Amino acid sequence: MRMKVLVIGLDCVPPELVFDRWRGELPNLASLMDRGIYGPLESTMPPITVPAWASMVTGKDPGSLGFYGFRNRKDYSYDGFSIVTSRSLKEKAIWDYASEAGRDVVVIGVPPSYPPRRVRGCMISGFLTPSAESPYAYPPSLKEEIEGLVGEYIFDVKHFRTDDKDNLLEQIYEMTEQRFEVVEHLLKTKPWDFFMFVEMGPDRLHHGFWKYFDPEHIKYRPGNPYEDVGLEYYKFLDGKVGELLGMLDGETAVLVVSDHGAKRMDGGICINEWLMKEGYLRLKEKPEGIARFDDLRVDWESTLAWGAGGYYGRLFLNVKGREPRGVTEPEDYERVRDELIERLEALGDEEGRPIGTRVYRPEELYHEIRGIPPDLIILFGDLYWRSIGSVGWNTVWVR
Repeated sequence: MRMKVLVIGLDCVPPELVFDRWRGELPNLASLMDRGIYGPLESTMPPITVPAWASMVTGKDPGSLGFYGFRNRKDYSYDGFSIVTSRSLKEKAIWDYASEAGRDVVVIGVPPSYPPRRVRGCMISGFLTPSAESPYAYPPSLKEEIEGLVGEYIFDVKHFRTDDKDNLLEQIYEMTEQRFEVVEHLLKTKPWDFFMFVEMGPDRLHHGFWKYFDPEHIKYRPGNPYEDVGLEYYKFLDGKVGELLGMLDGETAVLVVSDHGAKRMDGGICINEWLMKEGYLRLKEKPEGIARFDDLRVDWESTLAWGAGGYYGRLFLNVKGREPRGVTEPEDYERVRDELIERLEALGDEEGRPIGTRVYRPEELYHEIRGIPPDLIILFGDLYWRSIGSVGWNTVWVR
């Protein structure tokens, strides 16, 4: 009997929770650690779901992949952004190599995987799938098989930033329960040498509930009704992992992996508010309230740079001869970048206290540059602060 490989992907699982804080409550994961090897690994830059999973399964960094987040510039226009799909992934993934070698594979929910790719075996796409009506399975007949097993397939929870926490928690458990049911079904009924799946439940739990169980979060309140939500979900997840382990023979290598960790959020830096304040960005008219950057009337002829929001910051220079109404002279490009790096890294919180922001040039991070990266990649406050791209806050800092 030849060796098989099972990769259990748990999105957004911080090593410190599994290795330390809750290890004693997670017997199945602890058993794997006791019997095998484990440790923290560095994620991609930026450390977010896309591109991290793609880097993991291809061995290529985001520069080689040519995408640097969920949304990427497709050209040098001001609004030319596209969402990453499986078609964006030009490099071969591990399951492509396995398929070419005549090995059977099963792949479930590894971003970006919509539309599903042809493999020797089967594939179900992930949380970026438009809807349950989409053709999310390969071979196509697998979709009917899955729906006969669990009904409508759940790719993601609805509105994970909702204030209805009870409903969100119910959705997370339902999604995780269903995912493991599908995984167990395919483990039993399909031939496989390589099997990999990703469960999004931990990510959605952290987005919705982190402040309730992290004593260092500024919004944490001792004794709140959701204080034990994190541990209880991880115990549930550990039980599901244990059920899978009980289905395996001794010739299966098991890897439990994650794409990135999680941490508290102290606040947000309004990057475009800062750029306007410092004279790098000018609007033709200010919005009456908070407005998306894409909805603003930008005076591009007077704008040197603009930014985008997200868990990391992206900054784009308005370069003459590159952007349609570029202003920054090509010979000034490095000088302007250096100036922005120095000033952004020196930016403190609203009281002037240092927050430890780090700013990177893409060429410093990656082996090669494909696609169109941001001109600067910003980790505000070492990711304890997020980047806010909208305008109308009338402040640089949001708590």
